[in-house]
Amino acid sequence: MMIKHSTSVDQSDRKVPYNLRQSGPTPVQMLISTRVRKSPYWHLSMEAGCWRATVYNRIYHPRGYVKPEDGGAMVEYEAIKNHVTMWNVAVERQIQVKGPDAEAFVDYVITRDATKISPMRGRYVILCNQYGGVLNDPILLRISKDEFWFSLSDSDIGLYLQGVNHDNRFNVNIDEIDVSPVQIQGPKAHALMNDLIGDQVKVDEMPFYGLASAKVGGRECIISQTGFSGEAGFEIYLYDSMKYADDMWNAVLDAGKKHNLMVIAPAHHRRIQAGILSWGQDMDNQHNPFQCNLGYQVSLSGKGEWNKTTDYVGKTVLEKMKADLNDGKKPYKLQLVGLSLGGKPIEEYAPDFWLVSEDGGEPSGFITSPWYHPEQGRNIAMGYVPFDGTLNKNGFPIGNYGKKYKVHLPDQYADTPGKPVDAEVVPIPFTESHNANTREVVENN
Repeated sequence: MMIKHSTSVDQSDRKVPYNLRQSGPTPVQMLISTRVRKSPYWHLSMEAGCWRATVYNRIYHPRGYVKPEDGGAMVEYEAIKNHVTMWNVAVERQIQVKGPDAEAFVDYVITRDATKISPMRGRYVILCNQYGGVLNDPILLRISKDEFWFSLSDSDIGLYLQGVNHDNRFNVNIDEIDVSPVQIQGPKAHALMNDLIGDQVKVDEMPFYGLASAKVGGRECIISQTGFSGEAGFEIYLYDSMKYADDMWNAVLDAGKKHNLMVIAPAHHRRIQAGILSWGQDMDNQHNPFQCNLGYQVSLSGKGEWNKTTDYVGKTVLEKMKADLNDGKKPYKLQLVGLSLGGKPIEEYAPDFWLVSEDGGEPSGFITSPWYHPEQGRNIAMGYVPFDGTLNKNGFPIGNYGKKYKVHLPDQYADTPGKPVDAEVVPIPFTESHNANTREVVENN
């Protein structure tokens, strides 16, 4: 029998604890109303067979095309592993920062050095609040010297950025623009993109995080070699997407026919293997970068490639956290780790943050992102366990590899109903990525 509610996990360093009330699946009908936006590709996702959705960035977000009786999410997994897939990710709102002070403003709100990002290049970045909490982890696209796009994960940073500049200290305009991306992911992504944009861009010569202008379906787009999976991949950012969504989408479908293109939901099974974090699931604004394996994102005075002497939001508290870690202190309670765990194959999204304990008794941690790894024949997960102070050779926190835990799975996945399964802390990523643009994972050794 599952533990229904846990108050024993030490979250005393949070203002609002993660919800560890285990309610299980709760089937409901989602209300489609005007309070949540339909993206320009919503109707096209419906035509492609989307049967379920969630809400992400206040936009309806397709999360399944193959129904369970037809094989479900693992059929979509086979498509991204063996062929090529297209995802409707218009939920990645594009917040444009444009003006003479664009570089200075972006440098102030991200923890890395914006001056080292060249025009027509992108980068994975994080924004922190004044307490060191991770507000968002977008892909940052530098379109030109004075124009940046924040391609957002699931928190409304557009309003935050406007608030930061409420006094017009920086000479920039900040607003959401009518640009909506799709992702092209899988081993045949390069072949598809070559057919799709032809001589406009030499796709095979694009660097990781490289950007290029091209027309798709006769419509202006920005192409980036990026993606939310461990496979080769690109994103197509369509200008004036409310007008031209059908043209771009259908052009991809036509070019994809000979490559066995399949429209699927974002491949969380594959991103978990690659150790890619999902904001709101694996971390939020009350997690600092060090405890969710994003410490390499933090610019420290006089340290490394991303050193910057200018101030940025959260710098003082983040430098203090790193100094505490170096001194053997524990500035937070829980650390994100990789886990290999037993049980029956988890081949569906988890409806709860399943609990972790050391001996099967009182929970002391929780799972954030579990899934079954077909090639390795085991369940894998990311989750939080008590931080024991272990650092890697670069001085960043990691899990204590080999440490044993128990995971309290629901009965449908437990080997024996009511009995927790064995788990062990292992390095992240679980599978090396085919694409070096995958959101970086700090070296584990």
